[in-house]
Amino acid sequence: MVGWRRFDRMVQVPAALLTVTLVLFAFAVLLFLSVRRNDGSLLGLDVTLDAYWRALTEPLYRRVLGRSLLIAGIVAISTVVLAYPVAYFIAFRAGRHRGLWLILVTLPFWTSYLLRIFAWKVVLGYNGILNTALVGAGIVDAPLQSLLYTPAAMTVTLAHAYAAFAILPIVVSLDTIDRRVIEAASDLGARSTTIFRRIILPLSMPGVVAALIVVFVPTLGDYVTPTLVGGPSSVMIGNVIQSQFSKANDWPFGAALSVLLLACVLALLALGRGASAAGARR
Repeated sequence: MVGWRRFDRMVQVPAALLTVTLVLFAFAVLLFLSVRRNDGSLLGLDVTLDAYWRALTEPLYRRVLGRSLLIAGIVAISTVVLAYPVAYFIAFRAGRHRGLWLILVTLPFWTSYLLRIFAWKVVLGYNGILNTALVGAGIVDAPLQSLLYTPAAMTVTLAHAYAAFAILPIVVSLDTIDRRVIEAASDLGARSTTIFRRIILPLSMPGVVAALIVVFVPTLGDYVTPTLVGGPSSVMIGNVIQSQFSKANDWPFGAALSVLLLACVLALLALGRGASAAGARR
């Protein structure tokens, strides 16, 4: 028994070192950069909170952060709403073809993320597949210019990009529901809609909340998709942070924005964890 405990502690050492190196140390560096004055050096010790004050007081950055939270929320909710029926089908109706459906769900992730974004540009472009179909069907007289480089195009692209991240947690949550409870409710005369509303949906809420978080967090920090398929009205906080590090050369301000974004994400994760725990208690 003593030998097993010693082995267990030895196995935990690499995980602890990896956590400290990749998470805590990286966050410490980011926090250090965020309170430095932008004097062109990397190791200056002139501490200031000017970057945080600028990020919190200038309307431009508050507006971009608010837009990012709104778009990420819309993407997360729409993705989960569309993912739930797919997850329900896989969990309750797929039967022996369940493995095939799971492969189909994850199939887009076998290709590059950039390739999937460019595929949507082909679909939504001025001479793209959708415009060609609309013109060919006589629905519009000329190709629409409002399909691409809009918040809607970015929302569709992000929802497709993170669809599997929403489907899989919901499938796992639906799988944990005891089928005997559903059978008992059916034997007692409950309708299918009542069973879904009173049993299946409440018991699957932990998976729904997890799916919302898993989609929301990467969407909030995404800067590639807004650049490629979004327009000027679709600039998100990730684009601003990326530009501060790569173009403006204002690392303290970029780090401060990153810390504030991380604080927002942690607050939302805490709310999501509370909601998930409440759903599990029900």
